Amino acid sequence: MPSAKSPAGRAAKTSRIELRASQEDRAFLLAQGRLAAQRVLADRERFLLNEETEQEWERINSRAARTLPGLARLLERPSPFSQQA
Repeated sequence: MPSAKSPAGRAAKTSRIELRASQEDRAFLLAQGRLAAQRVLADRERFLLNEETEQEWERINSRAARTLPGLARLLERPSPFSQQA
């Protein structure tokens, strides 16, 4: 059966996989999928966004930074990796 191509040139998703799993197996599968996605994204240097997604990206990145008191306290502490005098 030939595979259909999406507009982006990737094979279209035409079938679904369903399986029964314990809560532990489900958690493991989700964690492994998340790790695999993070590895792929960590190696990407360039992301192509359509106009709508680019506008959303710009909206999120133009928000004012939040004040995080806990982070400020953490950054004021001496680094555990610095040389002690």
